[in-house]
Amino acid sequence: MSKIIRIGTRDSQLAMWQAETVQQQLESHGYKTELVPLKSTGDIVLDKPLYELGITGVFTRTLDIAMLNEDIDIAVHSLKDVPTVLPHGIVQAAVIERGNHKDLLVYKGDSDFVEQTEAIIATGSLRRKAQWLHKYKTHSVVNLRGNVNSRLQKLEDNNWNAAIFAAAGLERIEIMPDQAYELDWMIPAPSQGAVMITALEKDAFSLEACAKLNHEPTEICTHIERTFLNTLEGGCTAPIGAHAEIKGNEIAFVGVLLNEDGTERLEINKTIALDDYKTLGKEAAKHILADGGAKIMAELKRSDQFKSIYSSKELTEGQQFLVAKNINLKASNAIEVHTVNIAESLLENEIENIIITSKNTVEALLESNKYKSFNFKNIYCVGRKTKNLVEAHIGPVTYMADNAKALAQYLVDETDVKEATYFCSDIRLDDLPGILNSNNIQLTEVVAYKTTYNTPKIDHQIDGAMFYSPSTVKSFVAANRANCIAFCIGESTAAEARNYFREVRVAKVATIESVIELVNENYV
Repeated sequence: MSKIIRIGTRDSQLAMWQAETVQQQLESHGYKTELVPLKSTGDIVLDKPLYELGITGVFTRTLDIAMLNEDIDIAVHSLKDVPTVLPHGIVQAAVIERGNHKDLLVYKGDSDFVEQTEAIIATGSLRRKAQWLHKYKTHSVVNLRGNVNSRLQKLEDNNWNAAIFAAAGLERIEIMPDQAYELDWMIPAPSQGAVMITALEKDAFSLEACAKLNHEPTEICTHIERTFLNTLEGGCTAPIGAHAEIKGNEIAFVGVLLNEDGTERLEINKTIALDDYKTLGKEAAKHILADGGAKIMAELKRSDQFKSIYSSKELTEGQQFLVAKNINLKASNAIEVHTVNIAESLLENEIENIIITSKNTVEALLESNKYKSFNFKNIYCVGRKTKNLVEAHIGPVTYMADNAKALAQYLVDETDVKEATYFCSDIRLDDLPGILNSNNIQLTEVVAYKTTYNTPKIDHQIDGAMFYSPSTVKSFVAANRANCIAFCIGESTAAEARNYFREVRVAKVATIESVIELVNENYV
């Protein structure tokens, strides 16, 4: 047991709880482990395109990619988020004992509102929305996204009566509100309350270790629920509920399919011998389909809520594949960049401190430099990808920050830098020069590239726009109205977007893939 098992997990509070639970169980069996929290898809390095590997799940892609890159040994997921077909080379290693499978209503004020004609309920789940509207036809349901803590805060801040949560999530992170009760009548999502561990099919050591954690009753029940979901071809977003429960030598199953507004509802209840469980999910789904479910599923697919998103940068094939299937993406390069020939006399001399805030600058320096090496003593840069490019072609980076404002603050607070050379665009929209100059750091600005705005006029309403620099924001608003959500790569870009957009959201890390993930989480 000398190998250390690297446990991959998303970095939310709930995901960390799940991963720590798996860690404790593995260590109780004598295994050495290490938690590897991952924020975003980040820099993807794979020999094959994602679509060839079968990577599809919006909430599991980050860990799937890390596992295929062998950066982690196992991954811990909320099972209800995991696609019913796993990527090539990745297998289910274990399902740990299930927690509370029920949905929970968290409400404000008096709970009698449920019997009133008008009420506002918040949820981001089509399944919960459809079941609620089937029972309370005159109520209104509003969209609610985000992690558990942010959703609770949104409930507090808005004029909603209540919001629906998974009971297991609130119980696990110990923030159960006083004003809450379980919705015993609502059929949960397939596998709700369960946690899956995945591993590489070829990793015998990790598979053997995780097998000791497997809870067979939970594995059987979730297998039935996921087979039901897979046979209906509903993915994880359609209004489908399923729950299986072992009762002695029998297993009881209930499944439900609704249309989006809850006006149509098909349910099946079936109890069979436990030994016959393998075909239960599939047969139950076939019954639903034959009883009118095929028509509902066809209507759901036709009326799928496609969202129209504009990307201010053309995406690679791999990046396009990361975009959720219910998103119609239009992409173009919102800005055109033309490198400028930097004076040889400047590059001949040693420069004590230089600042680079974009890959465009690196490309301009490489095109301009006729010498074998650069005479830069300290290089300060913005962004991980820019850092990687600098260190590959120019020299070691002294310090990297996530955005220009953070870099300026670092230079002011943490260094004794008195002067610096800033290689930049002719159009600058960041706070860096102002911060440095106001703190008596002399800044020499050298234009390394010129920027021109190039966003087309978009002739239809869009739901969101993806921005990767302040200049892309300026380019967009020069041609279009700012009446959608702005999804931004970092704080500097977001600061510019807030001048025009009412709703601005910022990626966890400064990568295009993380912006895509932000969009997916908002609409899936």
